[in-house]
Amino acid sequence: MNTMLQVDGIDVLNEGSGSEAIVMVHGWPDTWRLWDDQVEYLKPRFRCIRFTLPGFDIAGTRRAHSLDDLVAMLKRVVETTCPGEKVTLMLHDWGCIFGYQFAMRHPALVKRIIGVDIGDAGSVAHVRSMSGKAKASVFAYQFWLAMAWRIGGRLGDRMTHAMVRAMRCPSDPKYIGSNMCYPYYIRWFGAHGSYRRAVPLQLSWPMLFIYGRKKPFQFHSNDWVEMLRAQPGCNALEFDTGHWVMKAGAQEFNQAVGAWLDSFKQEG
Repeated sequence: MNTMLQVDGIDVLNEGSGSEAIVMVHGWPDTWRLWDDQVEYLKPRFRCIRFTLPGFDIAGTRRAHSLDDLVAMLKRVVETTCPGEKVTLMLHDWGCIFGYQFAMRHPALVKRIIGVDIGDAGSVAHVRSMSGKAKASVFAYQFWLAMAWRIGGRLGDRMTHAMVRAMRCPSDPKYIGSNMCYPYYIRWFGAHGSYRRAVPLQLSWPMLFIYGRKKPFQFHSNDWVEMLRAQPGCNALEFDTGHWVMKAGAQEFNQAVGAWLDSFKQEG
C-alpha cells in the first residue's frame, strides 16, 4: 500500500505493508529519495515512512527550522502516520541529530533506532579522539556551508554545489541548494535557538549503528562503538564505504538491517 499525505505542509510518503513502521530521516544534502533502495527492500515486510526535511525542498520556501521545530514536526509525523504505535527510526547525518533528540524527548514513541554514520559526535570521547587536522576539516566544510546559507542566492547555491562535488555526495544535484545548509548556520552562528538544548544520546532502545570507514574522520568515538557492541540488542557495523553507506553499500546495508530487525521477531 502506497499513500501520501501532508503533515505541516510536508509531503509524507507511506509505502509498504506490515504491522511495524520505519520512519526514515535523511540529512544534508538529501531528500526522501535517499532511502529508495531501503524502501524497495523493506516494504514487503514494513511500512516505510519518509519525507523531505522542512526547508530542504529546493522548490519550497527558504527558511531555517529550529531544533524544537524539527522535533515537534517528527512527533506529528509519527503520531499522524502511526497512531498508537512505536516506530523504528532509520536516521542519517543531520537526521541522526534530529532523530536522537526526538527519541529522547518522546521515548514512548520509539521502539528501535538505526543510526547511520553519526554516533556520539561532539561528545567528550569523540572530540578527544579527533586529530587537530580532523577538527580543522570539520570546521572548514561546515563553516563553508554555514556561509552558503547566510549568503544564499546563486552564490550560495554555487558554494553548496562545490562542496557537494568535493564530498562526492551521491544525491541528484537538481534537488540540492543552499536552502539545505541552515543546520550548519544554526550550528556555527547560534541562530534560531542554536543547538544548545541538544543532549548526548542516552540509549533506552535497541540500536544498530552502521558507519563507513572510508572517510578522513569519523563522527563517533571508538568508545561509542564498543559500548554498542557490548549492549544486548545493540550492534555497530563497519562498512567499506564513505558517509553514504546506504547508497554505496546498498545490498549489504539492506541485508544487515533486515537481519537485525528479524532478530527481534525471532526473539518474540
